[in-house]
Amino acid sequence: MASRSDTFENLLLMTDSYKTSHYRQYPPGTEYVYSYFESRGGKFSETCFFGLQYFIKRYLEGVVVTQEKIDEAEPIINAHMGGEHFNRAGWEHILHKCGGKLPISIKAVPEGTIVPVKNVLFTLVNTDPACYWLSNYLETLLVQVWYPMTVATSSREQKKIIAKYFDSTGCPRSEGSPELAFKLHDFGYRGVSSVESAGLGGAAHLINFMGTDTLAGILLTKRFYLEPGMPGFSIPAAEHSTITSWGREREVDAFRNMLTAYPTGLVAVVSDSYNIYEACEKLWGTELRQMILDRDGTLVVRPDSGEPKVIVVEVLTILEKQFGSTTNGKGFKMLPPQIRVIQGDGISY
Repeated sequence: MASRSDTFENLLLMTDSYKTSHYRQYPPGTEYVYSYFESRGGKFSETCFFGLQYFIKRYLEGVVVTQEKIDEAEPIINAHMGGEHFNRAGWEHILHKCGGKLPISIKAVPEGTIVPVKNVLFTLVNTDPACYWLSNYLETLLVQVWYPMTVATSSREQKKIIAKYFDSTGCPRSEGSPELAFKLHDFGYRGVSSVESAGLGGAAHLINFMGTDTLAGILLTKRFYLEPGMPGFSIPAAEHSTITSWGREREVDAFRNMLTAYPTGLVAVVSDSYNIYEACEKLWGTELRQMILDRDGTLVVRPDSGEPKVIVVEVLTILEKQFGSTTNGKGFKMLPPQIRVIQGDGISY
């Protein structure tokens, strides 16, 4: 009996049910099935290819067919499909002739490559003529590469927009553009369907940006892509529970505590627990103003509600009134370096 942790570890059961019957449906004499994967088009004209290596290393590499897995899969498939549909002979061929390793060859463009749509991204073919049925048996699993590819592609398109306005408004860039790399932060861990999805989506985001709170993406990148360094970064930041635990009358003390607990560097504080306008004008902009300006670092004020295109401008206007601003070379206003704003809600593309 498989343990609870082994529930989704049997490759023989990682396919669409009807594919278990396909080995009987190919023409007699079929020896090789060569399949390909492409983006046929959609919202964007290009695709950022990413994620295949994870699926190969996680599910396909090494000995993945065992007698125990064959014996587990057969009664499940036959009961589920209503007949003797399980391909025991095919799987035992892989077990005995191939040592339980999959006789397949996969070719792909390098991950991270930008590929115009309507082009092949990777191909798969069986290398043992007796396993012609295996190529498309694996389709169900491998098409899940669409998810990290979609995140990487969407993230890149957003980065292009950010870069356009970053440059057109006169924001300075140093070599390698590290400033741009932190302008779209990933908080996707809580919004996806599983830890695996968080890892894949989080890693895909790191193709384009370096700011993330999705630790699963860090772990996946280091384990399955052998990243030796740290691929993404975060900072100390408040959430509503840590601010409201002080009570409304002591919100200023909660804010002061954040500045005291983290006396240097970046620190982000959610500021709309009660009234974002009062927080910016009276608390940050008056009572704590000098503490912010004297601090060796940057406070990031986070409005976490409201219409982004409205609330961000309103918050910036209040902070400019309280802290002042300078004008850059392209005529755009800049807050003092000790204070910035991040919008954390309602961001979509």
